[in-house]
Amino acid sequence: MVDPLAHAFADGDERALEAAYRAHSGIVYGMARRALPRPDAEDVLQAVFVAAWRGRTTFDPSRGELRGWLVGITRYRIADALAARLRRGEVLVPADADEPLLGAVGDEQARVTDRLTVVGAVDQLDEPRRGLVRLAFFEELTHREISERTGMPLGTVKSHLRRALLHL
Repeated sequence: MVDPLAHAFADGDERALEAAYRAHSGIVYGMARRALPRPDAEDVLQAVFVAAWRGRTTFDPSRGELRGWLVGITRYRIADALAARLRRGEVLVPADADEPLLGAVGDEQARVTDRLTVVGAVDQLDEPRRGLVRLAFFEELTHREISERTGMPLGTVKSHLRRALLHL
């Protein structure tokens, strides 16, 4: 199915940016808000659309939906925001909590720490393995979808992913 909004966005139509924001800001903000306090979630919302607009030339509407692409960017921006909070030594506050978990490392914080550790390890991989791992595990693409998106042969994608996982 052809998505005129996605094509207009990729072509640099500023009206498409406004329409994309109206159509998809809810999911972006919702994802950010579940992981971050309100001010950080608002920053992530803005950063996602700025990054998407600046990187619009890398978006290919024939390979995926605009919404999915924005969700992928959102995941990275949330991880960046969580990592920044962790580096500053700030206590992470679940979106539904009224007060910080003072010194307590709960299940959610442990999961966030694990995710940040994984993201950090993935960032240390060389290309193309880093990009392939992100596509496979963060964007949840199949090997075949990764092959189609990157233009790499399917066997090459599988080999790179296997070696990346062994390295990790």
